[in-house]
Amino acid sequence: QVQLVESGGGLVQPGGSLRLSCAASGLGDRYWAIGWFRQAPGKEREGISCIRTVDGWSYTIQSVKDRFSISRDNTNDTVYLQMDSLKPEDTAVYYCVADAPIYCDGGISEGFRNRGQGTQVTISS
Repeated sequence: QVQLVESGGGLVQPGGSLRLSCAASGLGDRYWAIGWFRQAPGKEREGISCIRTVDGWSYTIQSVKDRFSISRDNTNDTVYLQMDSLKPEDTAVYYCVADAPIYCDGGISEGFRNRGQGTQVTISS
């Protein structure tokens, strides 16, 4: 059973930075894709970024690519989302997701089957 625990959210002023962490457990010996989605009130869920544990290949959507970056630490099964130059429109609940590597291949799949509880990110002055 995969468990994903997000942390690092909070209230930040526009232009600030946050680093979200996703601590994964129960991954076993398999390879995984781990990623981030977000959902703002009244909006659909949006896939932001993903990374594969087998080779480190990653994908980030174009709209945030110059401000967000994903990384992994395989020694402790943690994936990070560094978010810089934050804007009010980045306000959302950010969820960590995990599934087979195919779910992060050329893009970020909408079909990730494992999801954490989420962490709130609020950008406001």
